[in-house]
Amino acid sequence: MRAMLLQSTGRLDERDEALTLSDIPRPIPKTGELLIKVSTCGVCHTELDEIEGRTPPPLMPVVPGHEVVGTVIEVAPGAHRHAPGDRVGVGWIHSSDGSESENLSDAFRATGRDVDGGYAEFMTVPEVYAYPIPEVFSDAEAAPLLCAGSVGYRALKLAGIEDGQILGLTGFGGSGHLVLQLAKHLYPSSPVFVFARSGGEREFAIELGADWAGDTTAMPPAAAQAIIDTTPAWKPVLAALERLRPGGRLVINAIRKESADRELLAGIRYEDHLWHEKEIKTVANVTHWDIAEFLPIAARMRLKVETQTYALEAANTALRDLRAGHVRGAKVLKISN
Repeated sequence: MRAMLLQSTGRLDERDEALTLSDIPRPIPKTGELLIKVSTCGVCHTELDEIEGRTPPPLMPVVPGHEVVGTVIEVAPGAHRHAPGDRVGVGWIHSSDGSESENLSDAFRATGRDVDGGYAEFMTVPEVYAYPIPEVFSDAEAAPLLCAGSVGYRALKLAGIEDGQILGLTGFGGSGHLVLQLAKHLYPSSPVFVFARSGGEREFAIELGADWAGDTTAMPPAAAQAIIDTTPAWKPVLAALERLRPGGRLVINAIRKESADRELLAGIRYEDHLWHEKEIKTVANVTHWDIAEFLPIAARMRLKVETQTYALEAANTALRDLRAGHVRGAKVLKISN
């Protein structure tokens, strides 16, 4: 089968082709697993973290990709939740111990990092970690829901806001554009403020219903009860802490942060950034319950998913575009029909 392989880590801007198009054996499902023919796979910033070594795969080569939509073509013995022909999705959590805190467990294994993922024509997954895809979404629309949407849903739950309280979003890519709509659906009386460097992203946020949009360091009309940060940098973290109301919470939704502006942390001021019982919460992975809860909500509200599609062999181009900040919605690889 065709697959894009990560064979070594290193800075994306120092090499043209981080991933190699290869012909590898089709995987064989083990007991309790499904074999999936992959239709689409989203391109997530976490792939950049893998490629550049911030969350490196334990073994290489490995097939990246963890926003996977496809069709079940084989059900191994011990699997009974899905049947051949079913359309399913796979997210960042490939498998774990099944506990309520499975996202924090030592047994957690990530799709496309610890095991081969969806930048390929076929993949396997334990049946518990495969989810029915609502009919209202196309394969391309559904792919970002498996991570950008689902982990955004988890971040929104961790933000702990009540209807009417102000929510801020800093960074407005694949996850942000979904969380904005989700927040407007779940908390219809809550103003949503968006902080983004790009004028195009700010315009997109207003199109989707944001009540205000400004630069990362702009001062919004009022302080937020909670802000969700999805950026790879540290500058937005400090800016967000200054824009929280007393008792507010910053939720950092990132697997890793880049080091380019880490020195800004030396400028943290207790009285401006942390005083008045402000909190910092981080999102660590996602559970299978998050994904299973989120997908039906997304379907009921007819969540609008903005995508830009690329062929499998153009995965490196998609990653470079993502790294350069050329983002409106989510990027998706189209792998098969």
